[in-house]
Amino acid sequence: MHTRMRVVTMKYPAILGYGFRPFFLAAGAAAVALIPWWAGSVVLGLPLHTAWPGTLWHAHEMLFGFLGAAVAGFLLTAVPSWTGQRGFAGGPLLLLVSVWLAGRVLVATSSYWPLLVCAVVDCAFLPLLAAFLLPPLLRGANRNTRLLLVLAALALVNVVFYTGIAQGSTTLARGALLTGVNLVLLLVTVIGGRVLPAFTTSALRQRDDPTPLRSWRHIDEAAVAAMVAVLVVDLLAGPARLAGLVALGAALLQALRLYQWRGLRTLDMPIVWVLHLAYAWLPLGLALKGVALVWGIGAGWSWLHALTIGVAALMTLGIMSRASLGHTGRPLVVQPITAWAYALLATSAAVRALGPATGASYSLLIAVAALLWTAAFGIFLWVYGPILCSARADGRPG
Repeated sequence: MHTRMRVVTMKYPAILGYGFRPFFLAAGAAAVALIPWWAGSVVLGLPLHTAWPGTLWHAHEMLFGFLGAAVAGFLLTAVPSWTGQRGFAGGPLLLLVSVWLAGRVLVATSSYWPLLVCAVVDCAFLPLLAAFLLPPLLRGANRNTRLLLVLAALALVNVVFYTGIAQGSTTLARGALLTGVNLVLLLVTVIGGRVLPAFTTSALRQRDDPTPLRSWRHIDEAAVAAMVAVLVVDLLAGPARLAGLVALGAALLQALRLYQWRGLRTLDMPIVWVLHLAYAWLPLGLALKGVALVWGIGAGWSWLHALTIGVAALMTLGIMSRASLGHTGRPLVVQPITAWAYALLATSAAVRALGPATGASYSLLIAVAALLWTAAFGIFLWVYGPILCSARADGRPG
């Protein structure tokens, strides 16, 4: 299959004009469908139509459904920019979207299908995505080719997850999903370390703010290494105390890294501060993990949702809203309602991660967090759905 595609022509609808378009729309749709369904199963007893334990279904679909689509949209858009080659569009892009969608449908109805059918279709998506991305990266000898190792690792995680399901081992399945989350956090650490300083510097220059960003190279390198250490310790199922200490060390390094990017100077620019806010949840979530595992402090036991909602989902929403504007020829200024979406999602993270410390009931916290989440991504679909489905504002292809 050829992976060097021409950008959209008249024979393709706008939604298939560039990689970010269908996959950002898919990520938003998955967000507003999957979380209410999960919350409804917990609070109202709605059926999930899956033979898997409900928590595993929920975690898997957030990782490989919602985040999988967002990562695909980002990479299918970033790789042409990195390599200077044409973007992915048309029929091949439709094929890739169809494989992702088929996986979601099969997983959502997994109680009606042999597990092997679900596994083969669902596990095909990430390798197929890599097959699209690898040739242009290799042709350009691009330094970002190594990011495909993370993609390959995520694909392997999915295989291990299905192995755990097949063996009836929730321990293996949960361990695989935790590794997947850690891989996503590593991806945020690497890519965030590039885009946050660049976007912040650009925004400050536009308003003639001469404030320079600090650049502590060794802190940047140490932060990435610390996230690798978090991944390895969790992967090897090391002692809880060791995992907690590593998390605390990573939290300190991530906080120092974030401090040098001067996020407080962007508080009047939602399209920038949302990325800083999302990254701020990374040291906070790691610190919660550390205090929970080292000292057994109950307030930290919901650390996973600080990292998944606060970091991964909020960063995803920020990047999708920014890219959807920039790559459709629109000014990089979000509407006030989009800023509200950022705030709603950040509040959802706070409710889910910090709410248990208040003693509130589990069902209430799930319901409130789900409502806030759904409102945030509902706003995204309402504002950006038409943008993603229509031609560029400047008349250019793509």
